[in-house]
Amino acid sequence: MRDPSYWMGLALAQARHAIDLGEIPVGAVVVDEERDAIVGAGCNMTLTTHDPSAHAEMVALRRTGQALENYRLPGLSMFVTLEPCPMCAGLVIHARLRRLVYGAPDPRTGACGSVFPLISDPRHNHHVEVEGGVLQDECSEILKSFFRRRRAQMKALGARRIAQALSPFESIRRNGGSEP
Repeated sequence: MRDPSYWMGLALAQARHAIDLGEIPVGAVVVDEERDAIVGAGCNMTLTTHDPSAHAEMVALRRTGQALENYRLPGLSMFVTLEPCPMCAGLVIHARLRRLVYGAPDPRTGACGSVFPLISDPRHNHHVEVEGGVLQDECSEILKSFFRRRRAQMKALGARRIAQALSPFESIRRNGGSEP
């Protein structure tokens, strides 16, 4: 059985693909660890597909279910770069995955213990083995750098919009307060 960091590295490749699509960089791979094979993969595609449910986990599990022609995926593991949200944690449970491995914790909506202990709630009829923190620094950094770039772009865009909004008044200023 491979080290979890190998599979997480492949999930990070999916996250980098999300950046190419203009999406938030989260990636996921679904793996049959016994057979040493990826069964499905995906990245965030909410903007690309105009689908609020198209999180990396959802995309990867849809592709896996289609490939295996089954919505139940027992014995499989998911490696995802960010701790799943409640929607995705519920999906992992419903798909009957054996194991979930995530990279970075999500301090806002994490449903594997960071904020909500949804995935470990003992009332579920299926229990998923969970491991967090695999390649945590790399998984966190790809998100942090993405949002740093996005904030800088938004700041620059805001400055351009302000300049454009003020441009009609420039001629008034140049003419000493009278309109042209």
